[in-house]
Amino acid sequence: MIYTVPFIVFILDWLTKYGALKFLDAHTPLFVLPIFNLYLTFNPGISFSMLRADSPFGVWLLIGIACTICGFILYLFRKEHDPWTRFALMLVLGGALGNVWDRIRYGVVVDFLDFHWGAYHWPAFNIADSAICIGVAIMLWQTLRRKK
Repeated sequence: MIYTVPFIVFILDWLTKYGALKFLDAHTPLFVLPIFNLYLTFNPGISFSMLRADSPFGVWLLIGIACTICGFILYLFRKEHDPWTRFALMLVLGGALGNVWDRIRYGVVVDFLDFHWGAYHWPAFNIADSAICIGVAIMLWQTLRRKK
């Protein structure tokens, strides 16, 4: 049953990116709330556009790194017994697979969620990124709880 988590994350990520690609114009904000826009952009790097992959080799290098991380997540999952940590690992796996799919298909990751405060914008992100962040936060919380 727990293996459905990455599948659900992957499908939600794919559907929302499909909608963003179909209905949004690139680099044109669509106002939703005073602190939130839909803003289609493309990330050639990893988080916050670090390690930009500006060549086919770079794209495949990032795909290889992400696939290696996915394998490591599965290894950790098999060794882990805590249900919350296992859930968190599956969130991270689903998010990683969603972004790997983009990189294979487009050579970049599709981002479209734009939170901002006035002129200060958080880097655009997507559902896969959200799942990864939530999964990591759960794992950190579980680690802190265990130390007490």
